[in-house]
Amino acid sequence: MATLGPESARPPLSQLGSSPSIQTHIGSANLPPNRGLERALEEAAASGVLNISSRKLKEFPRTAANHDLTDTVEADLSKNRLADVPSEVCNLVALETLNLYHNCIRTIPDSIISLQSLTSLNISRNQLGSLPACLCGLPLRVLNASNNKLVSLPETIRQLHSLMELDISCNEITALPRHIGKLKALRELNVRRNLLCVLPEDLAELPLVKFDFSCNKVSTIPVCYRKMKQLQSLQLENNPLQSPPAQICIKGKVHIFKYLSIEACLTHCACCHGDMIGSWL
Repeated sequence: MATLGPESARPPLSQLGSSPSIQTHIGSANLPPNRGLERALEEAAASGVLNISSRKLKEFPRTAANHDLTDTVEADLSKNRLADVPSEVCNLVALETLNLYHNCIRTIPDSIISLQSLTSLNISRNQLGSLPACLCGLPLRVLNASNNKLVSLPETIRQLHSLMELDISCNEITALPRHIGKLKALRELNVRRNLLCVLPEDLAELPLVKFDFSCNKVSTIPVCYRKMKQLQSLQLENNPLQSPPAQICIKGKVHIFKYLSIEACLTHCACCHGDMIGSWL
């Protein structure tokens, strides 16, 4: 912590007027209140990176029309007060990364389909009740829709062939789409803190490295999940799991997969035994 020196070390009051720091402060105090926003727009026009987060914005800056933002590839509008995705954002067709985290957005417009270069979208911590089907027409590799009010995912999510990371944690989703197994590029899936009772068997076909389904209502892990050879991180706490039982689950992934393999073997043997009995009869 800095400490004040003795009175004799302080400069005379007559010299304060010539202090560079004081002059800088006075100069910034005379700037228009929106000068910081204008500077951000100027930098975006020059660099292709638009950062206007944490500015209490309720709409896209009107003065943005005075700047050429057509080459913007990254836009950060997080921590504002936007109720909708601004139409101006949907016109930034060169966008590759869009961050709308922590706003008040309730719907996503169909015009977002114009962003055909968008590979990363963060719409977490908003007020979304659903995701539009058109969102699945984008070349997304990362989609974060956590901390919303989603009750389901569109069936068209299977069209996101390039999707590698999907975070839909902290929503109210009761079931995953039937064709989620079509997401052949998916490496990370986070469905933590939802209302899931059943895990789809299709997930076993994905090259998942991280899978978090903690804090749901899942009682059974499908035996086919033993085929998830690339899985490195599995989070499943706070579920009413019965198969595998809790005492197996707390030991970790290796023991869980061993249990599933034994279950699969027993099921296969039972089927074979039943077939043998049937043939004898």
